[in-house]
Amino acid sequence: MTRPDPNASLTYFVEGMDCASCVQKVERMVDRLPGTGAVRTSFTRQTLELTLDETRTDRGVLEGNLRALGYVPSLRGHAEASPAPAPAAHDHSSHDHATHDHPSHAGHIHAPRTGLPWYATGIGRLVLLTGALLVAAYALGFLAPAFADAFYIVATLIGVAPFARKAWAGARLGDPFSINMLVTLAALGALLIGEAPEGAVVVFFFAVGELLEGVAAGKARQGIQALAALTPKTALLLEAGGAREVPADTLRVGQIVQVNPGGRVPADGVILTGTSGLDDSPVTGESVPVTKTAGDRVYAGSISTDGGLTVQVDRAASDNTIARIIHMVEEAEASKAPTARFIDRFSRGYTPAVVAVSALVAVLPPLLLGQPWHEWLYKGLALLLIGCPCALVLSVPAAITSGISAGTRRGLLIKGGAALEQIGRVTTVAFDKTGTLTVGRPQVTDVHGVTLPREGVLRLAGAVEAGSSHPLAKAVLAAAREAGLSLPPATDARARAGHGVQATVEGRTLHVSSPRAAAALLTPDLAARIAAFEEDGKTAVVLHDAHEALGILAVRDEAREDARAAIADLNALGVKAVMLTGDNARTAHAIAGGLNLDVQADLLPEDKLRVIDALKAQGSVAMIGDGINDAPALARADVGVAMGGGTDVALETADAALLRERVGGVPDLIRLSRATMGNIRQNIFFALALKAVFLVTTLLGYTNLWMAILADTGATALVTLNALRLLGWGRAPAREGGA
Repeated sequence: MTRPDPNASLTYFVEGMDCASCVQKVERMVDRLPGTGAVRTSFTRQTLELTLDETRTDRGVLEGNLRALGYVPSLRGHAEASPAPAPAAHDHSSHDHATHDHPSHAGHIHAPRTGLPWYATGIGRLVLLTGALLVAAYALGFLAPAFADAFYIVATLIGVAPFARKAWAGARLGDPFSINMLVTLAALGALLIGEAPEGAVVVFFFAVGELLEGVAAGKARQGIQALAALTPKTALLLEAGGAREVPADTLRVGQIVQVNPGGRVPADGVILTGTSGLDDSPVTGESVPVTKTAGDRVYAGSISTDGGLTVQVDRAASDNTIARIIHMVEEAEASKAPTARFIDRFSRGYTPAVVAVSALVAVLPPLLLGQPWHEWLYKGLALLLIGCPCALVLSVPAAITSGISAGTRRGLLIKGGAALEQIGRVTTVAFDKTGTLTVGRPQVTDVHGVTLPREGVLRLAGAVEAGSSHPLAKAVLAAAREAGLSLPPATDARARAGHGVQATVEGRTLHVSSPRAAAALLTPDLAARIAAFEEDGKTAVVLHDAHEALGILAVRDEAREDARAAIADLNALGVKAVMLTGDNARTAHAIAGGLNLDVQADLLPEDKLRVIDALKAQGSVAMIGDGINDAPALARADVGVAMGGGTDVALETADAALLRERVGGVPDLIRLSRATMGNIRQNIFFALALKAVFLVTTLLGYTNLWMAILADTGATALVTLNALRLLGWGRAPAREGGA
C-alpha cells in the first residue's frame, strides 16, 4: 500500500478562479486545512500551487472543498485530471462551470475564460431567465393578477439558488458571512414576509451586477493575456539544408532562425546578419520602430518592419522576454498593496457586524418598543443588502489590476500592488549612472600604454573583459575588434564588485580596475593623465598586474536624450533626484551638471547602501539601476527599478522595470502610481458614501429592497468601471494623481 506523501508539491488548474477575489476565497479555504504550506495562486493562469502533508489532509479533501466552493480542480503533471464529478452543491451542467462566487465577502459570478458571449455563459443565462420571469410576472399583474405572485416566487427561487448553494458550501467550510449568505437571507426573507416581487428584483439586480463585473474584470486582464499570443507559433530554423519551419517553442539556445520582412521574431536572440527597423511596441510599448543590425538584441514578438534578419537564439521559449513579463505580472498578484490588506482585514470583521446590526434592527424595535414586525423585518433585510462589502473589497484589486495592466502595455513592468502603491510615495529617486542616466554604450576615446604599446593594452584588456557584460567592458571589446586584434584566451575570470575584473591571461593575473582600486600603482604622471581624462567627462580604467600599471584606457558615455527632461519632470512632481555612482567625481559631475541633479561619486556597492539608508531617513527612496553592482541597492531601497536592458540579477531584484530603457519611465511610474491610488480613493469613497446614504434612508423608511441591492451591486459596478479607466492611462498626457 502506498503511503501518503508527507510533503507533496501540487499544482492545480482551478477552472473558474479567474479574479483576484476568487483567489482570496481559495487561499482562505486552503489556509484552514492542516498540512498545507507554500500556497501560491494566480487568477491569470487560474492555478493553485501548494505543498500538502497528505498524512494530515488528503488531496481528495482539498479537491472536494474546491468543488464545493464552485470551482473545478484539475491536477497538473498527471496523465489524468483529478476526477471532477458535479456534486449536488454545484450543478455544472446547468451553467457551464460559470456560476461561482468570490471570496468570503464578495461571492461573485463570472463568465468563463472561453471567449463565449455573455448570454451563452451560466450567469448570462441566469440573468436572461430571471429577467424573463420578472417581465412575465409584471405582465400577469395586469392580465391575471392571481398568478403574478407565483411567477415572482419562481423567479426569486431560481435566481437565488446558485447563491444559496455557495452560501451553504462556504458556511460548511468555516466562512458563513459571505455575500452569498447575505443575498440569500434577504431574498428568502422577502418571500417569508410576503414581498416576493422585491425578492425577485433583488436577485435579478445582483446577478446583473455580477455579470457586469465579470465582463469588466475580463477586460482588465486582456492586456496581460494578450502578451502570450504575441510570439509566433512557428519559426524558420536555418540548417545545413536550408530553412525549415518548426514550432517556435521547440527552439533551443544557439540555433539560428530567419526573420522575413514583416515577420515576428520567434525568440529572444542576437542579430547575426541583416538590418531592419524593429517594432518592439508589443514588448516594450515603444511606439517608434528602432533600427537594429548585427550584434543588437531582439525580443520574441517584435516585428521586423522592412528587412530580413538572421537571429541566433539565446533564450528558450519558456525564458524569453514575453514569458518573463507574464511570469512577473502573475507573481505581482501575490503582492497585495497595503491598502488592499487593510480593506481585507477590515471586511472580515465588518460583514459579521452587518449581520448583527441587521438582526438587532429587525427584532429590537418590535420587542422593546412595540413597533410593527413587518416594517422592521423589512428594514433589517434592506440593511443586509446595503451592508454587503462587495464594492469595498473589490475597490483596491480592481484598480491595482488595471494599473499594472496599463503600465505593462506602456513598457512599465510593476511586480505587485505593494510596489505600485509605494512608487507614488517616493520623495527621492537615486539613479545609477552608467546604463541608466547614460546610454550605456560608452566608446573608448583614448588608450595610453605604460609598458606596452596601444595595441598591446587593448589586446590584454579585451581578453580580461571578454566575459563581462558591463558597458565599459563592451566598449573595450568593441575597440579591440575595430583594431582587428586577436584576443588571447582568459581563464579564472571574475568580477570584483566596485573594483573591476580580473583574469589569468598568458600565464599571469591581470586586472582592469578603477583608478581608485589601482591607486597604489599609479605614478604622479599617470594620476595627472587620468585627472585630465576625467575633467573631460571620461571614465578611466587601469590595466595592471600585481606590481605595476600596464596602461590606461579612457571611455566616454553620453547622457540619454530624455534624461534632462525626466529629471525636470521629477522636480515638477516634487521628487528629488540624485546620482549615485562608482565612477570618479570629475566624470560624475560632468554628467550630472548637464542634467541638473545632485551627485555622489566614488561609491562602492556598500557605500551606495549607506547613502540609501541616509536618504530613507528623510523619506521614501526609489533606486534606479541596471547592473550587478546595483542589485544590493535596488533591494535596499523602498522601491527598486531596473532598466529593461540591464542584467538579469537587477531585473529579478527590482520591484519594477522600465522596458523602454528611457529615464522618462521613472516619472511615468510615479504618475501611474498616483493615478492608481487616486482611483482607489475614489472607489472607496463611492462604496462608503453610497452605503451611508442608503443606511440613513433605510432607517427613515425611504429605501426598499431593490434600492438596497442597487446600492451594493451598483456600487460594485461603479468602482469596477472606474478602475477600468486606468486602462486608458497614458493615451493622453498624464496628470499627476489622475487617470
